[in-house]
Order: sequence, then C-alpha cells, then structure tokens
Amino acid sequence: MENTSTSNSPRVKGFSQFDGLYGQTQAQIDAEYLFSELLETRSRSFNWVIQPHLHARLFQVFLVETGHVTFQEATRQRHLTAPVLLLIPPNALHGFRYSSNATGRILTLSKALVDSLFSNSSLLSPLLGAVQCLTSFEEPYSAGRVGTLLKEIDQELFDNQPEKRLMLRVCLQRLFLVLFRIWQQHEVMGVTPNTQALRYFRQFQQRVRQAGTTHGVAQFAGELAITPGHLNRICQEVAGQSASLLVQEHILDEARKYLIYTNYSVSEIAYLLHFKYPNYFAKFFRKHMGLTPTDYREGQQVG
Repeated sequence: MENTSTSNSPRVKGFSQFDGLYGQTQAQIDAEYLFSELLETRSRSFNWVIQPHLHARLFQVFLVETGHVTFQEATRQRHLTAPVLLLIPPNALHGFRYSSNATGRILTLSKALVDSLFSNSSLLSPLLGAVQCLTSFEEPYSAGRVGTLLKEIDQELFDNQPEKRLMLRVCLQRLFLVLFRIWQQHEVMGVTPNTQALRYFRQFQQRVRQAGTTHGVAQFAGELAITPGHLNRICQEVAGQSASLLVQEHILDEARKYLIYTNYSVSEIAYLLHFKYPNYFAKFFRKHMGLTPTDYREGQQVG
C-alpha cells in the first residue's frame, strides 16, 4: 500500500481537483493507495484554510479531535465543534477552515481499496455513498476509539512489520465497521435495509451521477432490471425519498455547485448536466429554486 505520490494532477475549470492529497501538483494513485497524517500538519501549512476541492478517486476520513472547523460542502457550510467525524467520498466538493488549535487525524485511501474491504457485502453502501458528518458519539463507539483505530493504522503503515499488508487490511475493516456503527446511531430509521436493497440503491446512485437528466426513473429501473415501483420502494427504504426526488436533488446540487464555484456560463452548466437546451435548465432551476441560475449565482458569496 503506497504512502507517496508522484504524477500530474488535472484541474477542472473552476474546481481544484487533486489525484493525490490537497496541494499536491503531482500524484500517482494506485488501487491500494493509503496515506495517514495528522490533521494539523497539512492544515497549518495552508494557514488553516483548505479551499474547496475534490478528489476523483479518493475516499477520506477526517477526525477533528479538538478545536473548531467550518466545513464547506457543495451547497452549504457547517460550523462544527470537536469531536467531529467527516467521511468524504470521491467527487464530493469539500473545504475546511480550522481554528488554530484544531488537532486530529486524516486517513486517505483509494476508492478501489475501500471497495475491496467488503467486496461481498453492500452493508456499507449508504455510509460510503455520500458525505457524512457525525457529531455525536455513544459508548462503546466514541471519537476516542476512532482516534485509536486511526493511530493504529498510521503506526502500521509507516512501520515494516511482517504481513504488513494483511494487518493493514484487518485494521481498515475494523475502522469501517466502527464507522458504520457510529453512523447507524445517527440514523432515525430503526430498520436497516436488506443487502439486496442497498446494492440496488448504490447502483442507482452511481447511474444518477453518470446519466443525470438523460434518464427518467423508468430507465434507471430498467438498467437495474427492476420495476419503477420497486426502485421507488428501495429509495424510500434507504433514503426516505422517492427515486425522482433523489434525481432532482442531485441535479440541483450539481447545478448550485457549478454556479457557486466555477466560471462556467449558464449554458455550459446546462450541457454539463445533460440538458438538451439551456432554457430547459433555466426553467428547471427556477421551478425548484424560485429564481434563475444567473440570479442565484449573483446572490452567492463564497468566502
């Protein structure tokens, strides 16, 4: 499992995108990429401000153990006090503004490595498919326990003991199972969706990100070889919303992200979101947001 980086990092128009860690101009990411560091090490070097950016192929775990952090997502900010646990999946726009006394740990690993940890189970699908912000902890799954697991991974990664690769895998599996249990404590729903439903839901999420407005619910369901009614029942069970509403929310989130953080024109954003014509996008946006894309952009101020 690699802990160094060395190739070119692309830059998307308006978004900072890194193949490796934040601020790296070169990176080489393989299927077993794994890196661990103290939160304060990198943050201090950027004066405690990590500008909004994304990673196409990396999953990150942030544990803020002391201090405060303003967490910037695609369309909102959260002002948080430690302890805070943040899980950032690939392609999720995120940024941070830490207090100067903030401490914690960051674990970064490739999406391929995460997927391989539980290759025969969809147990973690809802946890890993979206940004998670966990701020309350109940014994025995405290923030301190997560910190201990992250520290054990760090020690194993930078040591050279026998069967290092196997030990790291076991440590990572323990960590993600604990993260799952902490996440479950935050969930209002008392019933955990079954494995098959979670698998379908994760596939649906992936196709929504890829297809956007080019597909309706019936087409998404057809690709999964299930009926639209079955897909809606799965979405209600896992996310508490209909499939069409989840598609709509994804498109709106992407639209707002582009309007706030890029200099793409409204027409360019329409085509990026797979609208056939820009005026279709403008009507869709105004219907759901109550104002035009241009007015929305002009009303936003990014700090």
